Amino acid sequence: MTEAITRTDIKNFKNDGVVVLRGVFNDWIKVLRRGAEFHINHPSESALIHKQDNYQGQLMEDFCNWQRISEYKDFVLNSALGSLATDLTESQSVQFFHDHYLHKEASSGVPTPWHQDMPYYCVDGTQTVSFWLPLESRKRNVSLKCAAGSHLLPKEIRPTSWSNNESFYENTDEFMDLPDIENGDFEIKQWATEPGDVVAFNFRIIHSANANKLSGISRTLSFRLLGDNVRYRQRPGRTSPNFPDINQKNGERLREDWFPTIWRN
Repeated sequence: MTEAITRTDIKNFKNDGVVVLRGVFNDWIKVLRRGAEFHINHPSESALIHKQDNYQGQLMEDFCNWQRISEYKDFVLNSALGSLATDLTESQSVQFFHDHYLHKEASSGVPTPWHQDMPYYCVDGTQTVSFWLPLESRKRNVSLKCAAGSHLLPKEIRPTSWSNNESFYENTDEFMDLPDIENGDFEIKQWATEPGDVVAFNFRIIHSANANKLSGISRTLSFRLLGDNVRYRQRPGRTSPNFPDINQKNGERLREDWFPTIWRN
């Protein structure tokens, strides 16, 4: 177990599905900011732009750029990312799944709605972790919000398109509707963060974030990793991010040439 993680952190991650780790990536913030600066000026062809009427700014999100942006690749392969993931998921090894960059311009007015990540992905399993790493200081009211324990719900939440709230897949029988998150049934975990802090959460945790109505930009990198029991799962439609040529069958461990093992205990 790494010094940055306590047994209490591991217990909280298992029970709540989310934990905050303070200062674990302090030494990497300058590197990641350089990568993000390159990224916003050179987005991939699949980058998405979201904009809301009556607000000046917009939100850009982009997936799967770690192999083309050297700073991201350096972080994935040489930081404590992999060792932290094995500790939190209680795995012997972890594969790197993908990265995700969110760039909210000042006064973007575009919130991130309540959702689960897992239903959008081509994977299944309980030993998953996403590291949410903001590159600027965040006050609590503009930080990530997570519904503690929601990763233990009996079914996954029906995934929708954020632009129109329509179902992401045609067949939705295997999913449940989003519960009323703020009715008191769930404790909402939300922390003020400084650059170098990270919020780690299970792929099945229900989470959201408020719009950036402040005068400065809001940049967040997320890095997603797969533990021992995670396997490929065929979804009833296009996933996000999409891997159309993955050529795998249900129950298989994800291919190492696309999703390399970055840490073994």
